[in-house]
Amino acid sequence: MHALVQAMRDVLHQSAANGTDVVALALDTTGSSVIPVDAQLRPLDEYLLWCDHRAHKEAHQITALAHSEDLEAIEWCGGFYSHEWGFAKLLYWLRNNPEKRKFFATALEHCDMVAATLIGITEPTLVPRSVCAMGHKWLWNPRWGGLPSQEFLSRLDPLFDGIRDKLDGIYRTSECIAGHLSHHWAREMGLKSGIPIPVGAFDAHWDAIGAGCREGDIVNVVGTSTCIIAISSETRLVPGVCGVVPGSVHPEFTGIEAGLSATGDIFEAIARRAATDVRTLSEGLEEYRPGQTGLLRLSWDNGDRTILVNAELGGMTIGWNLMHTAKDELFAAIEGTAFHTRIILERMSQHHVPVERVINAGGIPQNNVVLNQVYADVLGKTVLVPDGIPTSLGSGIFAFIAAGVFTSIEEAQQKMCLPFKAYTPRAEAVERYNELFRLYREVYFAFGRRESAAATMGDVLPELRRIAARTRIAASEM
Repeated sequence: MHALVQAMRDVLHQSAANGTDVVALALDTTGSSVIPVDAQLRPLDEYLLWCDHRAHKEAHQITALAHSEDLEAIEWCGGFYSHEWGFAKLLYWLRNNPEKRKFFATALEHCDMVAATLIGITEPTLVPRSVCAMGHKWLWNPRWGGLPSQEFLSRLDPLFDGIRDKLDGIYRTSECIAGHLSHHWAREMGLKSGIPIPVGAFDAHWDAIGAGCREGDIVNVVGTSTCIIAISSETRLVPGVCGVVPGSVHPEFTGIEAGLSATGDIFEAIARRAATDVRTLSEGLEEYRPGQTGLLRLSWDNGDRTILVNAELGGMTIGWNLMHTAKDELFAAIEGTAFHTRIILERMSQHHVPVERVINAGGIPQNNVVLNQVYADVLGKTVLVPDGIPTSLGSGIFAFIAAGVFTSIEEAQQKMCLPFKAYTPRAEAVERYNELFRLYREVYFAFGRRESAAATMGDVLPELRRIAARTRIAASEM
């Protein structure tokens, strides 16, 4: 909260804006970022941040029990419950903090906690909860009356006895008002009290709205990790895709979420191991050609979020020789995250989710031309990139709607969203990447699934070498 106050005061100063002219405040946060609180909404511990993977055993238990009992909710999150999500993290916390359990009243997602604090809510049952957060990470859906039954949760662990009531309450989509800014926090931030605060959501979901997402679009929100967001007027369940939730992104559509557990974090780790930074290591990557490194990079450094949903996987780089450099690995990692994205988009297409436009949003695409071109070539589709930074535009859209400045998301998008730069696939690169993708897909499923059938891997390394050699020959002839 101190950081939020400082940030608000800094931005008012830097923009020379008057705090009394701010008409609403909308909140998006990472998730699932879970905070256990007491009966007065006081935190009992540190946040369990979105990237915390300690709850992988709890996630496996939830998945196994859900399938054994034919729990419908598990099919709405792709057939697997993730170690990154709310119930797994909360159960992990309860099991490992016996001295704090007696004070536990409820758990909140970050976006709901901040909103409740700013509004001045101190009673857990009065906290408006985000359909986006609770739908994607806590198995909530109006189809089965909200959360899974108490019987299911208690069978999972007696520590969850009574948990459904503790998590119950007011569930709303983001066009609804959560409350109004309290006098205390208005004074702290330099704003006027009483301005509306809409129900919050996750950063990637609102970033998709801020990037101009419409039905038929796939928005890759590429940052430290990647969230892949789509909206659909029809509800379609997709195996391995980590969330299908009515109203989560756009209140009038079903939101679909998938993603990679690490993207920018992988690039940073490669640079760190080379004792440099990503910007420096990236110099000259524009000269690289598809497959020229002879490396195939699997982006599992932080596990697999979609479509295998397996926290126990680790990053793999195949094809090393004594001449390879960190720059080679960085380029192969960019290619690898693009291949992983293609795996996900193909799964979505197979289950009738329309993929008409691809938009690269988030922080990285605005600063990485090479990544955008590789994605266009790997996906075989034009990739659109907002010409500027779209991060937080989604929050602005929902704030303006809360203030009554715009009457719809579409009206706000038309006025606020940025124009696009277009990256067009190159025919020769598409052909080369189709060859590489065949190898990537083979390795992805062979190594990624415990139950995978025996696979013949003997052609992978020779094919990587052959493709790299052809690329070098073609480059020398130009």
